Order: sequence, then C-alpha cells, then structure tokens
Amino acid sequence: MVLFEDNHLIVVNKRSGDIVQGDKTGDTPLSEVVKSYLKKKHNKPGNVYLGVVHRLDRPTSGIVVFSKTSKALPRLNKLFSEGKTKKTYWAVVNKAPEKENGELIHWLVRNPKQNKSYAYKKEVADSKKAILTYRSIKVLNSYTLLEIDLKTGRHHQIRAQLAAVGCFIKGDLKYGAPRSNANGGIHLHARRLEFEHPVKKETIQFEANPPEDPVWNACI
Repeated sequence: MVLFEDNHLIVVNKRSGDIVQGDKTGDTPLSEVVKSYLKKKHNKPGNVYLGVVHRLDRPTSGIVVFSKTSKALPRLNKLFSEGKTKKTYWAVVNKAPEKENGELIHWLVRNPKQNKSYAYKKEVADSKKAILTYRSIKVLNSYTLLEIDLKTGRHHQIRAQLAAVGCFIKGDLKYGAPRSNANGGIHLHARRLEFEHPVKKETIQFEANPPEDPVWNACI
C-alpha cells in the first residue's frame, strides 16, 4: 500500500514476507512491484527508475522508502547511513521487559553464514554498539506490545537485543520464539519514520498500520 508519493520519492507499507530487493531466492522483490505500479499509474514508456534507499528484514512489515530520481537517492542514502532519521517500531513480545520503559545497550556480532546477529553485554571482537529505547504501550492476554525507537541501525538489531533480555518477538523462531507464525512472518513492524525531505528540506513523517491479524488488531 502506497503511503506517500511525490516527484522525488515513494513510501510504501511493506507486507510481511516481501523482500525489498532481489536476492538468491529469485522471488519478485518489492522494488519491482513498485516499479510496475509507477509504470502503470503514470503511463511511462520504457524502464522506470527506482532507487532502493534502505531495507527491512523479509519477515518484518512496515514503512519502506524508495527514491524516484537519481538526484534524491544519494541524499536519502546519506540520511539513512548517518542516522539522521527517526525510526519507531512496534514489536509484539512474549513477555514484558522488567521495566516498562528503558534503554537496551548491547554489542552485536553479525554471522553472515547464519544471517543472524548475536548480542553481548560487553564489547567483543568485531562487534558494533547497538542502542534502542522501548516502552510498553499495551498488555494483551499472552503478549505485550512494545514501541521501540532505534538509536543505531544494526543488522537484526531489535530482534537480537530483545531476545538477549528474554523478550522474544512473536513468530521469530530464529531468535528464540517457541512457535512460528502461520504466514512465516514475525510481529515486528516499522510503525513510524521521520526525516528531512531530500529536495524540499522540510521534515516529513509517515505512519503505517500493522498487518491485519487478530494479535495486531488487538494492538490498535
């Protein structure tokens, strides 16, 4: 679902299970779906330009930004790589953290072969510092909804850090959840995103609703 579009960028609400950019699976990536949408909507002949600005993990849902021009792409890439964006996520976890609100600081080591990151309490070889803040915003029968603000952008950061404190994201088998979700996704959603428009230089903010399912529906 398209959340926003202008001459320079397009923002969409990614479904769980979609890949943002093509990979070895050969599955059609979201980037190609958006290209087809733009081609049809604007009756464009030939190829449509679309730049991938950032990514979300395949099982994660939520806000993804694409650049529509080669002028905007490097500016957007710079904003994201330098952490000049405000990213807020929702995560449904099996239990609430000890404190309702808090900050988690770990050092993450990425294992490319496993496509997994491991969290450590102290700095270790090849580790990168990871920081997030969280607050509990809703308690359900069997789960708790956390709102998370990322202070750093590391590989699988939220998944690894929450697992390290015993708060497993619903459906996330890779990081310790006892059961998978029927659709293969996880209950982690990129809820809000704020950054400076690459051309107009004004602050823009987007918000995306999570997917339709009984647990997410209970969160809204």
